[in-house]
Amino acid sequence: MFSVAGIVSTGRRLKKGRRNMKKTISFILILSMIMSSALPVFADDETAKTEAAAAKTEADTEANTDADTKTYSDDLVTTKHSAVIQGQVIDYTATAGTMVVDSGDGKCEIFFIAYTKDGATDMTQRPITFTFNGGPGSASLYTDFLCMGPKRMEVDEIGHATQLPAKFTDNDNSLLDMTDLVFIDAIGTGYSRAIGNEDDFIGYDNDIRTIGDFIRLYINRNKRWGSPKYIAGESYGTTRAVGLCDYLFSTYSLGMNGLMLISTVNDFSSLQFSTGNDLPYASYLPTYAADAWYHGCLDKKYQDMKLEDYLDEVRDFVSEKYVPALYKGRRMTEDEKNEMAKSISQYTGLSEEFILESNLRITLPDFCKELLSDKKLMTGRLDGRFTGPVINGSIEDGESDPSGFDVDAPLAAASNQFIVDELNFNTDRPYIPLSLDVNKRWNFDKDNDILAQEEIINNCMAANSMLKVWVMCGYYDGATPFYGAEWVYNHVFLNDSRLDNLSFTYYPAGHMFYLDKDSFDQFRKDAEKFYK
Repeated sequence: MFSVAGIVSTGRRLKKGRRNMKKTISFILILSMIMSSALPVFADDETAKTEAAAAKTEADTEANTDADTKTYSDDLVTTKHSAVIQGQVIDYTATAGTMVVDSGDGKCEIFFIAYTKDGATDMTQRPITFTFNGGPGSASLYTDFLCMGPKRMEVDEIGHATQLPAKFTDNDNSLLDMTDLVFIDAIGTGYSRAIGNEDDFIGYDNDIRTIGDFIRLYINRNKRWGSPKYIAGESYGTTRAVGLCDYLFSTYSLGMNGLMLISTVNDFSSLQFSTGNDLPYASYLPTYAADAWYHGCLDKKYQDMKLEDYLDEVRDFVSEKYVPALYKGRRMTEDEKNEMAKSISQYTGLSEEFILESNLRITLPDFCKELLSDKKLMTGRLDGRFTGPVINGSIEDGESDPSGFDVDAPLAAASNQFIVDELNFNTDRPYIPLSLDVNKRWNFDKDNDILAQEEIINNCMAANSMLKVWVMCGYYDGATPFYGAEWVYNHVFLNDSRLDNLSFTYYPAGHMFYLDKDSFDQFRKDAEKFYK
């Protein structure tokens, strides 16, 4: 058993210095507290405990000071590669690793993968695109290894991985021939981490500031101030993209040439089912209609229509009849309720009884479980085309979402292997493709209100006449419904001189529309027009 006197004697032989002596005294007091727990309780026991607790707090402060004063440096690896893109061999340089960013929230290490085309001499003619996924809590492996990067996970026609672990092949639809690409992982995802308290980097404002400071630092260090600059985000990444456009312009006078908003959400009132908010029920109904059409759950009249024509009719129904009915609330008569339930049933494939029991308001989880319940199947949230057996779990966070079953695990394994084998970045730190912990701790509020960006979008486009905004939607996307996106941008009151800078594109696929081969091929063609 150790004696306190022996520890003091040892402490005298330690290197002199104020900090070390404090640590030694703190250690003595903590050990004394631990030892005293096995001894009889004396009158001054509470005093001893108080002193020991204070000593522990001081020791923790000293430890945090050590972390603050420790020197952190970038850890980057550069490798050479080639890929066949649109029939052409493209030689490129990949840089993977972590960059230390010191923002107003403290220090952090941002993991990124950058692909730059070899042979480009005039950087003023070579665009650069900063890209990320959403969640919040998702790393950028989806936009990298399924959409824009030079390598892609091998999938079938609908978007399922062909094997587990998945295999990577050249991405013929990569954007690397048109733009350099920088894929960024937010704090708590991929290999990105906080140096200190992670909560200081989680939340809308903190996230925007941290990623924005990384982008400015990357541009400065790689001498890309003269390049055309783009930001591409997916899902919550579209919220981040708009916020970054505003932050970079207002803080660093750093203007963007374009925003690529994949499966966009820029006003959370359009998709948050909550008491007193009827907007999501209207936003989602056209997506329910699309899913029902895809699975053949409608009368022949609607099944024989082209999807786009059918959805135009559904849009009219929602805006002219369904929204007024929701607004009317309990003032609706029984006949009016029954008539509305009949119409909703015709467009969604759900029974009138179920719709009436839901008070004409169907949530996404209820729809996913109800549409094909007679077959004991549920439809996907991220992609309504996908189906799977009904299982317990939350469809919102992906536990029971069939659209993620044959994508997430194969992609995660293949990405880890690619980063180690091809990019030569090695670390014992786990790569986190999706962090539900980060997602649950996220603060979606902005200025004590629901996070809504209509005014920010308008201001960004008003201040920068060269900013092009491209909104991309999947018809079967249940995470960010296309009609909700239309509602948001119908409430961005742009000046007529800016209307041509805003464009919408629709794909007959889900949240990650690039999983669908035909949609992915069309996306590549659309991107060529956007960059030109």
